[in-house]
Amino acid sequence: MSSWSRWHGPAMARLWGFCWLVVGFWRVALACPPSCKCSASRIWCNEPSPGIVAFPRLEPNSADPENITEIFIANQKRLEIINEDDVEAYVGLRNLTIVDSGLKFVAYKAFLKNSNLQHINFTRNKLTSLSRKHFRHLDLSELILVGNPFTCSCDIMWIKTLQETKSSPETQDLYCLDESSKNILLANLQIPNCGLPSARLAAPNLTVEEGKSVTLSCSVAGDPLPNLYWDVGNLVSKHMNETSHTQGSLRITNISSDDSGKQISCVAENLVGEDQDSVNLTVHFAPTITFLESPTSDHHWCIPFTVKGNPKPELQWFYNGAILNESKYICTKIHVTNHTEYHGCLQLDNPTHINNGDYTLMAKNEYGKDERQISAHFMGQPEVGEETNPSYPEDLYEDWTATTDIGDTTNKSNSSTDVADKTGREHLSVYAVVVIASVVGFCLLVMLLLLKLARHSKFGMKDFSWFGIGKVKSRQGIGPASVISNDDDSASPLHHISNGSNTPSSSEGGPDAVIIGMTKIPVIENPQYFGITNSQLKPDTWPRGSPKTA
Repeated sequence: MSSWSRWHGPAMARLWGFCWLVVGFWRVALACPPSCKCSASRIWCNEPSPGIVAFPRLEPNSADPENITEIFIANQKRLEIINEDDVEAYVGLRNLTIVDSGLKFVAYKAFLKNSNLQHINFTRNKLTSLSRKHFRHLDLSELILVGNPFTCSCDIMWIKTLQETKSSPETQDLYCLDESSKNILLANLQIPNCGLPSARLAAPNLTVEEGKSVTLSCSVAGDPLPNLYWDVGNLVSKHMNETSHTQGSLRITNISSDDSGKQISCVAENLVGEDQDSVNLTVHFAPTITFLESPTSDHHWCIPFTVKGNPKPELQWFYNGAILNESKYICTKIHVTNHTEYHGCLQLDNPTHINNGDYTLMAKNEYGKDERQISAHFMGQPEVGEETNPSYPEDLYEDWTATTDIGDTTNKSNSSTDVADKTGREHLSVYAVVVIASVVGFCLLVMLLLLKLARHSKFGMKDFSWFGIGKVKSRQGIGPASVISNDDDSASPLHHISNGSNTPSSSEGGPDAVIIGMTKIPVIENPQYFGITNSQLKPDTWPRGSPKTA
């Protein structure tokens, strides 16, 4: 029982994995051709005996041939040909090496389906000629042909041209045999009437309106005489070409807006190489709103849209039929531009129930316009007392007279005011008024309290004696003024003033005077102002020699 437990857990899983690995290698080994070794991504055949007589192919039930990235063949003297269908199954092939073998011929379309090929090494084989058509569609980083008995002809001049134009500083010492079987360095080979062709495209201004037609003309030259063909890529519009020797024409009818920005090339090709001349097709068409959906919420609320148009269309939004006032809180954003297609959204920052409604997008340029509408609901309407349908300003989205050009997401109205800004300023004004009124009221209350306390104080004006205020009273014709009594029972507010001290100028200033510091100021005392009469004054407060009055 313990033995079963030991093999029933992870150990059993590892055992099964190892078994499947062994079976996989066994299947690959069974499918591998004789004299070759195979793995999941590599085939190598280097055993000269018994050797192979054809390009190695995996069996139909073997591992997927598209996973093979490298094929290495060496010392296979009986391998002479690569046919058109020998390599087509290895679509993932990147490195192909055939060295020290008997390879003599490679079919023109042998590598037609091997677009991933980057390195080809045909060193020391039996190749006498090799056409550039084998490799013109490949983006090769390395092509090694050293040690092949090439025949000096125009057919291999493309190899010389390739060597001259290759950016790599490493060059191969390639030779060819002339008519006298003499080795000629390929870099010094000169073949008369064997040169690169040329192509010239006489194209009009390829800025056309959608639905129109246009004709392109091309002329080619070269020796040997080149072939002319058109490379139109994935052109959608209907097209037809005509070729006559060195002249060719291409007519495109009912041009589609989907072809705007595509490249059209006239190509001249001969044994030595090729040349091409190209133009870009620009199609003008009216805008089309291809996508408009309900708002989605991410960092902001967004009403997504896609617009196509050329020239670049202008965008304008409407809210419930009125021109939408764009601001920093509601604005158009373009996120992706693809030639004539624009992907963006109407961005809303914290919208409320006020923003619920129908939003209409209008795109227009000089060739026409398009409109689409969507209904947006951001949040429910809050309850406002007993009123079920509160009214909101009708001019919220009016008085806006600007349009939005794609790519310009700024506010184009300097005269418009955002509703949120208005509300914030109104609230701020209310708060300021309340605070100011509270401060003023508090100050008034304090002042009234202080006045009430001062009126009932038993000290009266005594608290101001430290100002040095004194009053001197004198009668006309009587000597220097006497000082008001210093009696604490006096109710006079001028009590405690100067206390009878005469200043150097105490005799000046008139019959009645108040001395403030060193300055005498004439005053007239009104006893009723202080709530007392003359009878209440003590006798010693009168000047000497003056009669008392009742």
